[in-house]
Amino acid sequence: MANVVESKKACAVNPLKMSQPLGACYAFMGVDNCMPMMHGSQGCTSFGLVLLVRHFKEAIPLQTTAMNEVSTILGGFENIEQAVLNIKKRANPSVIAIASTGLTETKGDDVDGYLKRIHNKHGETLDGTKIVYVSTPDYVGALEDGWGKAVLSLVEAFAEPAAEKDAKLVNVLPGSHLTPADIEELREIIEAFGLRAIFLPDISGSLDGHIPENFTPTTLGGTTLAQMRSMSSAVATLAIGTQMTAAATALEDKAGVPFRVFDRLLGLGAVDELMSHLSQISGQPVPNKYRRQRGRLQDAMLDAHFWIGSKKLAIGAEPDLLFSLGMLAYEMGAVVTAAVTTTHSAVLAGLPIEEVLIGDLEDLETRAKATGADVFITHSHGRQGAARLGIPLLRTGLPMFDRLGASHVCMVGYRGTRELITLWANTFLEAEHVAQPHDWPLPEESLAAAKGGSCGTGCGCASSPSEQSAIDFS
Repeated sequence: MANVVESKKACAVNPLKMSQPLGACYAFMGVDNCMPMMHGSQGCTSFGLVLLVRHFKEAIPLQTTAMNEVSTILGGFENIEQAVLNIKKRANPSVIAIASTGLTETKGDDVDGYLKRIHNKHGETLDGTKIVYVSTPDYVGALEDGWGKAVLSLVEAFAEPAAEKDAKLVNVLPGSHLTPADIEELREIIEAFGLRAIFLPDISGSLDGHIPENFTPTTLGGTTLAQMRSMSSAVATLAIGTQMTAAATALEDKAGVPFRVFDRLLGLGAVDELMSHLSQISGQPVPNKYRRQRGRLQDAMLDAHFWIGSKKLAIGAEPDLLFSLGMLAYEMGAVVTAAVTTTHSAVLAGLPIEEVLIGDLEDLETRAKATGADVFITHSHGRQGAARLGIPLLRTGLPMFDRLGASHVCMVGYRGTRELITLWANTFLEAEHVAQPHDWPLPEESLAAAKGGSCGTGCGCASSPSEQSAIDFS
């Protein structure tokens, strides 16, 4: 059981966490034909926009209500009204998703009241576009919290009781730590059992790096409004990550869909549980394809444990991602000597380490140095700390802006677990000392003889025929 403590520093140095509104807008980007919008200043939106653009290397649709000093004091009704009408006119999205920021939360804007007034005033103009709002002050919580709240708001807005259930339909609520490639892998696994899945949100449809046939100012794909409304007819919900518990509970309360929370899908036992659950829902045995993948993972674990076992890891990540990585390290015989996260979560107590700190990358670097960590595992902002410590950096999480392919990294299922274990082992193998000739210096006497020899020719011979005959060549 880990003890979770908070850093008492007056400020964050090289922050680890991303904000709640960024997490909410990130989730909204997994909704089809959606326009996410931050209710705050232009700077708040620009900062989040830059992070997402650098991470995905894609155009990101994100708008702002552009609050200034005057509108902040007098209230943001006019800014929201103008922004909503402009977005409707220029982009005509199916959904306008609004996330608050610390600026407007501190002011105390009644956004729900604003939206009712806007609907009464411009109902006909906004026909065909739904507006969703979520409260995400950035002075509390982190990206994971904002993501969870955004998905909860979508469930509350669109889920409704279904007349009948579809025995082949399941819902999946993926956490913010899953990449587009992770969602694609999960979809393939579920469909192999003869089931269909609705993902909410589905960033594999919008942020997977594809080139669209036509330009659109809104999101390029994701969960449609029709799919969100049909989630009520599913027979089960899979919530991936503790952050999705609230949304899964709300879906069960509104539509009667039972759910199960998987705190991770990384590791042999965790994936076994997923396969068993899907087999139970579908009534089908685990496909041979995944039995084979399981065997490959076991073999990779046997091969890799020589290099991963007993290694010291320093990990900085959002709670659900930290738990997944920490548990895999434990199962492979490694030791997590420094663990830093961004926000409170019930899952953190289950880590098999002494302490988890809610802090920043300076805290992670300090603890990694004190414990002699062998590797730094965090997002790209940890590159300076790893360089100062002289240890490898394994980039994971968001943002990953100094490497390509962030959306294609897969860390779920047997295949994703195998790839991550192999990456870890190869990192340690590369850092392993390679013996060089100077590692075995010759004794001084032998070295002198090899250089000159008794005859002075460099042949290393004895000084006289009698001495030569005394040499034992046996």
